[in-house]
Amino acid sequence: MTIRLGLVGLGKIARDQHLPAIAATEGIQLAAIASRNAGLPDLPYFHDVDALLASDTAVDAISLCTPPQGRFEQAFAALKSGKHLMLEKPPGMSVAEVEALGRMAREKGLTIFATWHSREAAGVEAARAFLADKTIRSVRIDWKEDVRHWHPGQQWIWEPGGLGVFDPGINALSIVTHILPEPMHLTASTLDFPENRHAPIAASLAFRTMSGAPVEAEFDWRQTGPQTWDIRVETDRGELVLSHGGSRLAIDGVQRMAEPDREYRNLYRRFIELVGSGQSDFDLSPLIHVADAFLLGQRRVTDAFHD
Repeated sequence: MTIRLGLVGLGKIARDQHLPAIAATEGIQLAAIASRNAGLPDLPYFHDVDALLASDTAVDAISLCTPPQGRFEQAFAALKSGKHLMLEKPPGMSVAEVEALGRMAREKGLTIFATWHSREAAGVEAARAFLADKTIRSVRIDWKEDVRHWHPGQQWIWEPGGLGVFDPGINALSIVTHILPEPMHLTASTLDFPENRHAPIAASLAFRTMSGAPVEAEFDWRQTGPQTWDIRVETDRGELVLSHGGSRLAIDGVQRMAEPDREYRNLYRRFIELVGSGQSDFDLSPLIHVADAFLLGQRRVTDAFHD
């Protein structure tokens, strides 16, 4: 069976990642686009997901590539119409609304997939396997990039619910929560807000694992030049380093893996598997850590940010 997919939202992430991944993946077919601003040639086009769902265009599943603000209503409409659901990260604007979607999907027997694309980076599973039987001594996360390059003109990221620097930072949290052999919890949070924005441009976080190992994270959207997406884990049997967003893995300074980006192809293959087996993949731990960061956060105001 080939899944007929309705893609909702045709912005930068959809064009850069979702469209190429769908085209390269067997078992799924792009059947329609719903977007306020654009369509694609030779495909049914609708202004919004409600119009798509009310039409006679046949779709089996919906992939939401829209900003988190307002996504709950779109996701609710898809599930109410009996469609399987794939959510771009972050899966929603709040933990409570996403949990409600999960319950709705279970009650209707539908697949819901809260995607964390960075977990599909080439070095992540190998890192998880290496750490499985190790004692963690410390973890250091440095996730620093230039917001002007990656989100040009995208004002939604600065609005309430847009997450600010946690839009990329949640990628690091998705990796760390996947590779560490034990859970962690937040102990301190400092958030830097530009004086003219509603979301943070930088964050310093401190966590502890259940056995007491410190986990420190620095997220910053003001980095120019080379970008930094590194995770270092000190263990009782060596140091592991994931760099380039998880696509490169080194252990004790020796590179073990360096592969190109196939993250979104892997996500769509996983979605096909989940739908075929009647299962869901719905881990919300990265979003919970972000929510805790806001709850415990000490706020500092910085200079105004200008695109």
